[in-house]
Amino acid sequence: MAFFLHKSFSLLRSFYPEMVWRIPSVEPTIYLTFDDGPIPEVTEFVLEQLKQYQAQATFFCIGDNIRKHPQIFQQIIDQGHSIGNHTYNHLKGWKTEDQAYYENVAQCQALLPSTRLFRPPYGRIRKRQAAQLVKDHTLIMWDVLTGDYNPDLSPEQVFKGTVKACESGSIVVFHDSIKAWRNMSYALPKTLEYLRNKNFTLKALPMSLG
Repeated sequence: MAFFLHKSFSLLRSFYPEMVWRIPSVEPTIYLTFDDGPIPEVTEFVLEQLKQYQAQATFFCIGDNIRKHPQIFQQIIDQGHSIGNHTYNHLKGWKTEDQAYYENVAQCQALLPSTRLFRPPYGRIRKRQAAQLVKDHTLIMWDVLTGDYNPDLSPEQVFKGTVKACESGSIVVFHDSIKAWRNMSYALPKTLEYLRNKNFTLKALPMSLG
């Protein structure tokens, strides 16, 4: 059985205090997020599941995927979900020159409705990049990482590890990507059912957050 840490480290959160890792809530609330779409069939499956369980979520979209699949992107908006920036080409901040990174973020932002939400791909961003982007964006990380993209995890491991790590205020990351499909397509419906049965409200992050 593969080991995977679904809960974010408190030490990591303290190193990046300018980022949002969770949203404390009095009411039992979970913030579901999806990275890397929109992707045909995969994102559409996610939207169907969310609708079935009356859940709202936040989609951190790659600009080039929006360009390629504008109708699916519009479906996300039409169904009332919120949108975040995930760069235009899914760039890793640690391996990208600063100005090129900012320009890639801006290229994606030009395709989005008015939103402050930004999530760095892979969660990898330099401190100075974060300091620059936080001037105009709210940097969203996560409290719970499902690991749906990890081929070493079984679908059942993804589901059980995710729900065990969830608590009120958690920001949870799934992926509407081809790579994550095997695990996500199994774990997402079961997670939605579990959270609903535990009386959690499933909300989207406000696009004006911050």
